[in-house]
Amino acid sequence: MTRKLRSKAPARTTYRHGDLRRALLEAGIALARAGGPDAVVLREATRRAGVVPNAAYRHFASRQDLLEAVRSAALSELAKTMEAEIALVGRGKSGEAGARANLRAVGAGYLRFALTETGLFRTAFATPEFRGFTGDPARAGDSGLGPFELLSAALDQMAQAGSLPAERRPGAEFLAWSAVHGFAMLVIDGPLHTVSRGDIHAIGERVIAMVEKGL
Repeated sequence: MTRKLRSKAPARTTYRHGDLRRALLEAGIALARAGGPDAVVLREATRRAGVVPNAAYRHFASRQDLLEAVRSAALSELAKTMEAEIALVGRGKSGEAGARANLRAVGAGYLRFALTETGLFRTAFATPEFRGFTGDPARAGDSGLGPFELLSAALDQMAQAGSLPAERRPGAEFLAWSAVHGFAMLVIDGPLHTVSRGDIHAIGERVIAMVEKGL
């Protein structure tokens, strides 16, 4: 008597609740990392996740919905990079020296992310609207603060330490942000793109020092 062979179970083609959203988001992040916001396409994300396109619409109603989720993840990663720089540079310092080191670390982390995660950096700022920079846990680092909030906290520390006059504290975030972000864009998308990384690092330090001393 011959034994009847049991057929193999079919490969899993569905996800448990919540898994597909995570798989689509991770695919979107990978697309953004490689090609920036324009590369975040819902159909390609579903292909990478191994599901039919219609399955994605239960989690992301449109390409814009996926892009916003990827953008949140990119802002969170930016915040974590800034936090890592803060922990490294500001360790063991207090008072005015600590406040200044903290602000420099915020700028250094911002530039490091722009240069090493350029696709995600572009995606993080892929909207002309100033929203979602504060109070959104999805866009925060491990501290619970997002990139803009980390900058604000560093400037508050500068003011408390006496390094930043109280009358010049309001709106200082926008001055510091404009200088460092502008430099980052000149490097990744502008005429500084061909400058050596060594020179870029040196210029970046001077930009951050200019912000620290000029506010």
